[in-house]
Order: sequence, then structure tokens, then C-alpha cells
Amino acid sequence: MERNKRNSIFSDVDWVVVLLYLLLITMGWLNIYSAVYNEDHHVITDMTQKYGKQLLWIGTSLIIALIILIIDEKFYTVFAYIIYAVFLLACIAVPYLGREVKGSRSWFRFGDFGLQPAEFMKFATNLAIAKFLSNQFIKITDYRNTIITLIIIGIPFLAIKVLEDETGLAIVFSAFIFTLYREGLSVNYLLLGFLAIVLFILALMVNSIYLFIIIGSLCVVATLFIKRNAQNLFVVALIGLVACGMVKGTSTVYGHLEAHQKVRIDVLLGRGTVNLKKEGYNVNQAKIAIGSGGWTGKGYLNGTQTKYEFVPAQDTDFIFCTVGEEWGFVGSTIVIILELILIIKVIFMAERQRSPFSRIYGYGVASVLFFHLTINVGMTIGLAPVIGIPLPFFSYGGSSLWSFTILLFIFIKLDSHRLAILR
Repeated sequence: MERNKRNSIFSDVDWVVVLLYLLLITMGWLNIYSAVYNEDHHVITDMTQKYGKQLLWIGTSLIIALIILIIDEKFYTVFAYIIYAVFLLACIAVPYLGREVKGSRSWFRFGDFGLQPAEFMKFATNLAIAKFLSNQFIKITDYRNTIITLIIIGIPFLAIKVLEDETGLAIVFSAFIFTLYREGLSVNYLLLGFLAIVLFILALMVNSIYLFIIIGSLCVVATLFIKRNAQNLFVVALIGLVACGMVKGTSTVYGHLEAHQKVRIDVLLGRGTVNLKKEGYNVNQAKIAIGSGGWTGKGYLNGTQTKYEFVPAQDTDFIFCTVGEEWGFVGSTIVIILELILIIKVIFMAERQRSPFSRIYGYGVASVLFFHLTINVGMTIGLAPVIGIPLPFFSYGGSSLWSFTILLFIFIKLDSHRLAILR
């Protein structure tokens, strides 16, 4: 029986997902090469250049993927909380022991290479959520369990945002809400979250006094359509007070934001006049690069916006600009479709799991990948704030590639165990 188990390590792997992964990281590597291409340094394996370093990260990622597939699947369930605690401690320690990069002390440096613990916290948190909610006595519909789950998500969020000042990576943790919804969290929470976002935006764009009048009027109208008893009137009044508190709180929070954070919000909402040479430069150049690609693009290595470095961070956060300029609308669409196929495939895999742990973890994988995809592409075309998160398997960076690889291949391993059980 043990021999059969060893033989099934690779035979039970979903190779469609593996091939999609290999295709995406290869396409990403080629785009990184194009994004930083220099005629004086054009050897694609040159380790002094970013594309050479990315090739090294890809090679080590494949080794990590292999190790994950070899390790017994029980390791991830047994040590889920320990893995969560280890990476959380790393996130807490890095502001004191790490090296500052672009104004944020969130990296451990090892010579020319660096690792960002916050990236790895995503799969660690996913494991902890899956471990907690897979307990047969735990139901997400129980208010206390909902609070505990939100605490599991909230602790790394606060550590990354407050200690490391990495807003973009911290916001990614909100993606796990979709996992909770699949496990039975009331849709009312999602609705309240959506309404809170709408109210937040309105509070930034509309005078607070007008919003107070609108909220008060809606509360009065609501009393006309409900049974007027003490309990219902109290609920309506409470909702009104909370809404007014959010409006006031939004103004207060916005006033305490750093200048660059205010600028990003103002650019997204179109507040005031945007200086295209300063705060609006990144997004404007990204739009120009993508738009100039037309239907089929300018051709590989022929992107002028890319070649002359008009787009900042064109090999990391704005890697999609290189795709749009050189591969055009057709190429951009293909990249998005491939990413979506991978995400949809992961969702289908999650639904076929026999283990609640595997199902919950699978939905966490899909949620994180979808969040990264939509926000990264959205910020390059001006539909989302520029918060600096990578495009899965495309953007340059060892930490992001390693973390996405670990996140995905743990689930591939869990899924292969499901097939082994069925035999």
C-alpha cells in the first residue's frame, strides 16, 4: 500500500493546472526580459539582470513545487497553525531586523536577494483558516466563530499595514472574505461591506452635511415601511447612527493619511485636477502604453513606452503594460483568460474535494489569485487604486513567485490526495 502511495505522487497530480502554471511563469519571464531589455545586456540568462535573476527564482520555484508534492499532505493540516505563527512572527520581526526598500522596511536581505515575509503570510493565513473552519464542530454561521476567523485574517493584516506600511499586501487579505462566504457566511456581510465601500466613496466626494441629511431622510422613509415597534425603530436608528459615524470617520481617516495615499485616492476618484507629470503620471503612462499596442501590439521587444522606461515599475507592478503594448488587445486578453482559466479550474477542484480542509484552502487560493489579477490589471488601466501588488506568475520578484507557487502547489498536493483516496 505504501508503494502505491509513493507511485501516486505524480500520477494523481492535476497536470492541467501544472501546465497552466508553467505557461504563465514562462510568459511572465519573457515579458520581464522585454520590460528591462538592454542591447548591451541581452543574454536572457545573464544573472546580473532582472530576467536572469527571475530565471533563478523560477528554477527554485520548481524545486519548491517538487518538494511540496513529495511531502505528505497531512503535514499541511497538522502544522497549519505553526506555519501561520512562524510567518506571523517573521512579519512582526522584519521591521526591526529587515532592510528598508523604497521607504518600507519589509524585506530580509541575503546579499543581492531579498525575501518579503508578507508575501508568504497569504498561504500561511489560508492554511490557518482552512484548519479552523474544517473542524466539524466549527460553523462560520456562529457569531463567535466568525469573529475568530476574522481575527485570524485581521492579525496579519494589521501587522503588515501598521508595522511594515505595506497597504497593498495588507488589503489582499480581504480576499479571504469570499472563502468565508462559500463556507456559509451570510450574504448580508458582503452586502454591508459593499454598502460601506459605497458610503466611503460618497463621503469623500459629497459634503458630509448633505450625506447626514440623506441618511436621516432614508431612516425616516424606512420607518414608513416597517412594523413600528421599539425593536425595529431601534435598529433603524442604530443603522443611521453607524452610517453617520462612518461618514464622519471617513473624513477623519482621510485627513490622517499620508500625502501619497491621499493622491492615489484622489486620482482614482477624479477629485480635483490631476497633474499628469506627478500624481497621475504612473496611470497615465500605463494607459498610453496599453492603448498604443492596438489590437495585436507593436511586437516583442518593440515597445517604445517600455524600452524608454516611461512606465515606472514596468517589470513588477505594471508588467501588464508591457503585455498590452507589445502583444496588444489580443495578447492582453489571452493573458487574462489564461489567469481566469487557472482560477476557475482551482474553484472546480475545490468543489470536488472530499475534505473540508482542502475545499476551504482551494477557495482561498482562488480568492487570492482573483484579487491580485483584478486589482493589478485594474490599476494599470485606472479602474483600481495603485496599491502595488504583483500580477500572479508574471511580475518580477522571488518572494511573490515563491509565495504563489507554494499557495498553488499545496492545493495541487491536497487534490492529488483526494484522487489517491478514491483508488
